[in-house]
Amino acid sequence: MAENIHKMQLSIIIVNRNTSDLLIGCLSKIFESELDNRPQVIVIDNGSTDGSIAVIRDLFPEVIAFEAGKNLGFAAANNLGFTMSSAEFVLLINTDALLEKDCVSKMLDLARSDDRIALIGPQLLNRDGTNQTSYEATPTLLTETTSRSLLKRLFPKRYPGKHERLCGPTDVETLIGAVMLIRRKAFDQAGGFDPRYFFFFEETDLAVRFRLAGWRVVHEPTARATHLQGGSAKSSRAAARIEFYRSRYIFFDKLYGPVSKNLLKTVVMFNLGLNVIIYGTINFVTLGFSKEIREKLEVWSALWMWHLRGCPDGYGLPRN
Repeated sequence: MAENIHKMQLSIIIVNRNTSDLLIGCLSKIFESELDNRPQVIVIDNGSTDGSIAVIRDLFPEVIAFEAGKNLGFAAANNLGFTMSSAEFVLLINTDALLEKDCVSKMLDLARSDDRIALIGPQLLNRDGTNQTSYEATPTLLTETTSRSLLKRLFPKRYPGKHERLCGPTDVETLIGAVMLIRRKAFDQAGGFDPRYFFFFEETDLAVRFRLAGWRVVHEPTARATHLQGGSAKSSRAAARIEFYRSRYIFFDKLYGPVSKNLLKTVVMFNLGLNVIIYGTINFVTLGFSKEIREKLEVWSALWMWHLRGCPDGYGLPRN
């Protein structure tokens, strides 16, 4: 592997599970990118049943398609992709992200300009071209138990939001992981993604470890990609939210210790119970006519019951 590291300009890893239509659009934009050399593209398929692999092999025969046979989760699947890749820089991209033609080249230029940069993220856009949140402050008990939107309004420098206009590359604490360029050397030194994160927080954890080790994490606002936010987790919201909370507790236990994790759990359980009462009452009064209220009640109830059971394994997104 070491002999091949510098032979390719870039490796790109995509983790897919039952998002074949999104995957086609994602790959099409990748191959339209303005790059000096053709990138190595690897798709790790996490047990899809929608014919994703057959579609890739038919439309994009140059793509390396690996069938994991089950849902490995985001962290473990990307770690696997890294072992199969062969470039100094590796781009991780979700299937619901569409790169602008110069997005990757701008991030590569930035990465080459400073060998202390480990991680770069572009400006993520909504379908209408407006900005999405592309980077965040590191989660703390304050951010996770109060209104993050309020914190951003009151303390915009400490808690930056999507409305802040940056003119050039800016060091940030964490990135939103829809599109990320990673320096292999930094990734290897950090030991890759922590596979305990099945879904959510894996990129936050990695960014924190990079910065603690002295690497830079940078947002490049002139590199842009549309993020459709249409991945597989959207179809199973309660299960996805369970994964979110599970990963959040792993993150807090790892970074701040069990006391902070348990305090967070206590606050979350209280808020969940309150939401169940409020939405249950509204649903009763409106005779269940509001689909939005019913769906929210279903999600809050599932989360609350999972917490009351002690947050056990076996709940969340499927592993098969």
